[in-house]
Amino acid sequence: MKLVLKDSNTYINKRLTADERDEPCLDVAWHYHPQFELLYISKSTGIRFVGDSVAPFYPGELVLVGGYLPHLWRNDPEYYEDNKGLRVKTIVIKFLKNFIGEDTFKNPEFSEINELLDISKFGVSFGRSVSKKLHNELMEIPYLSSTQQSIKVLDILYRLSKVEDKTLLSSSDMRQYSLENPDRLDSVIRYISDNYSQDISLTEIADIACMTTNSFCRFFKKMTNKSFTEFLNEVRIRNASRLLVQEDLPISEICYSVGYKSIPNFNKQFKEIMSSTPKEYRYSL
Repeated sequence: MKLVLKDSNTYINKRLTADERDEPCLDVAWHYHPQFELLYISKSTGIRFVGDSVAPFYPGELVLVGGYLPHLWRNDPEYYEDNKGLRVKTIVIKFLKNFIGEDTFKNPEFSEINELLDISKFGVSFGRSVSKKLHNELMEIPYLSSTQQSIKVLDILYRLSKVEDKTLLSSSDMRQYSLENPDRLDSVIRYISDNYSQDISLTEIADIACMTTNSFCRFFKKMTNKSFTEFLNEVRIRNASRLLVQEDLPISEICYSVGYKSIPNFNKQFKEIMSSTPKEYRYSL
């Protein structure tokens, strides 16, 4: 699997597409494409990677991803096990900036939408209160006519541009327009996502990328804006935060289950990334 520029030939005669998907798991490679993407997850849990952002996701997730911004939604491990009977339900809306006409959003009456599309280069996550209000409308979009879809998406983008309950995801502009050795980053991210609970050495992960350790460190920092250790810690801590919400497990058990062997180190990393201790985080929700 690889980080790829998704083939956009299917969009040549259609500037906007909307699909409802019902599948066993999310299994798309770390990728990017020229279209903007509005993703609504009505049923699924896991970890999302958008630019240099790593965070858990839950039902009600609503995210706008800008064109050429690499992203990957990865389900919790049980989704990839046979005979679990789990399902993923999503609404995926992809559109070009000219989906209602060339340069339309440059007009002053569309300035709010234009600003929203501009900041989507970082990825934008909207709060649960927002997605809850839009749930029924989002679910019906795939079944509208092309004209109705364009009108409805325009309306939703305008309303999203006005809400305050939204968060930028990536800390910097991580858009990719070309990429050397495109299979490497996807292989590395998937390996970390699947094995973060185990010891992963720098030599081991460099071997996954078929690189020397020094070359890998430079490559990974350039592509993710983080060192390998920083990225691994964030994946572990974000998974720990998910377990603190979803499971009634002792904090020590969560510590060991996400790959830490020392509770003090776990607490330190959690505080640095989440700005609170595990106990404070659990009881703040």
